Amino acid sequence: MIFLAVGTQFPFDRLVKALDECLDSGIIDEEIFGQIGESSYKPRNFKSIDFLGKKEFDNALMEASKVIGHAGIGIIRTALENNKPLLVMPRLKKYHEVVHDHQVEIARKFEKLGHILVAYSEQELSAKAQELKRFVPNRREVQIDSVVRRISEFLQQNNESPN
Repeated sequence: MIFLAVGTQFPFDRLVKALDECLDSGIIDEEIFGQIGESSYKPRNFKSIDFLGKKEFDNALMEASKVIGHAGIGIIRTALENNKPLLVMPRLKKYHEVVHDHQVEIARKFEKLGHILVAYSEQELSAKAQELKRFVPNRREVQIDSVVRRISEFLQQNNESPN
């Protein structure tokens, strides 16, 4: 089963509809269950719910063989922590899906590191969904020392700045 998670702050009809069309055309032949938020598009080819509580969300993610979602840091982190292959499609400001295009930058960074697959448009989703069938993400190693060093450098620079 593929778990679709689009977040809860804004609708993401573009992704929900594109996945429904992938099922229609047979590009995706695996069952999908989606947490689709306040979407005005209701999928015809897969089961969905507007919102899941944390426990239900975690259970759906754990049962899934793969995850598809928006390019939010929460779903990316959760999928990586649980070793789930992840395909994301960033929400875009031009479609009023977010207030700025930060998800594009997040997606690019994690894609470059080999952690996720990214479809930057509905047109790319079909090919990326095919690739997801065999995608094995690079393991993410959290580098605490590097994070602590960066924070320390930032704090030191701000303490040295004249007010």
